[in-house]
Amino acid sequence: MSKEITGALFKQMILHGAAAITAQKQAINDLNVFPVPDGDTGTNMSMTIATAAEALRKAAPASVGQASSVTASALLQGARGNSGVILSLLFRGLSKALKGMETADAAAFAAAMQEGVAAAYKAVMKPAEGTVLTVSRLAAKRAVDPAAEGADVEATLAAAIEEGYDALAQTTDMNPVLKKAGVVDAGGKGYLIILEGMLRALQGEPVPEVEETETQDKADFAALGEDDITFTFDTVFIVRKTSDRPLDDFRTFLNSIGDSLVIGEDDEAFKVHVHTDIPGEALTEAQKYGTLELAKIENMRTQAADLA
Repeated sequence: MSKEITGALFKQMILHGAAAITAQKQAINDLNVFPVPDGDTGTNMSMTIATAAEALRKAAPASVGQASSVTASALLQGARGNSGVILSLLFRGLSKALKGMETADAAAFAAAMQEGVAAAYKAVMKPAEGTVLTVSRLAAKRAVDPAAEGADVEATLAAAIEEGYDALAQTTDMNPVLKKAGVVDAGGKGYLIILEGMLRALQGEPVPEVEETETQDKADFAALGEDDITFTFDTVFIVRKTSDRPLDDFRTFLNSIGDSLVIGEDDEAFKVHVHTDIPGEALTEAQKYGTLELAKIENMRTQAADLA
């Protein structure tokens, strides 16, 4: 039974969460139809949190604040796809709330979860309900009451996960694309799988060997067509800042040439996810704000056609 989260325990929580999503990444891929049916949410979330796990394996964090900071920085650098960038933002906000803390009790962790949700909503240009945003928001909200009533961290996180699954079940009816494909939101389920892994660490279980599970639910990708993809290229890139110039004008520009825009930012760099037909223009504009370090561009129409 864990009353407080130390740096070492937070490290174990992330290692568990990474193992959990990796074991079920294909099951998550098979649900992935929103924002586009490209079937890679599980892979993206798994690879994103794997960067944090790798960074933590090399570290011996002395406090929960330090452990969460290492996690957030690694997630920003390693974030892949829309779901990966949002996942990095959820932990970026959590890290901000835990900054400077030696340990975190249930109340502090519940507050940090809410800070993570706030960071994610703020960074998504056009937040859509029936997604991981909905699931994470309602899960974090549920964590507050048991923490305030004196529950330990384990019970608080368990309550948040239970509420998250209730919210996940409702995403099918909240989002027309999910309803058309007959599935729940892939990103929301992936996030809950990570939280479940973190809970197992609180319960004292050892990190499991990763074995991928069999897929049970699968989206009807054939029911979705070209009309469900507005822009062609999934574009992700990192820019190392060379000035303090605010990103407001850049956000406006990216929103004018695409959709599904998410920007994660820390003091040194920012990471962009956007769907667009002209990724080259996005990269060119980005260089007004710093040095381009990494770019990954994928054709979503080709991915969707392969799945269908």
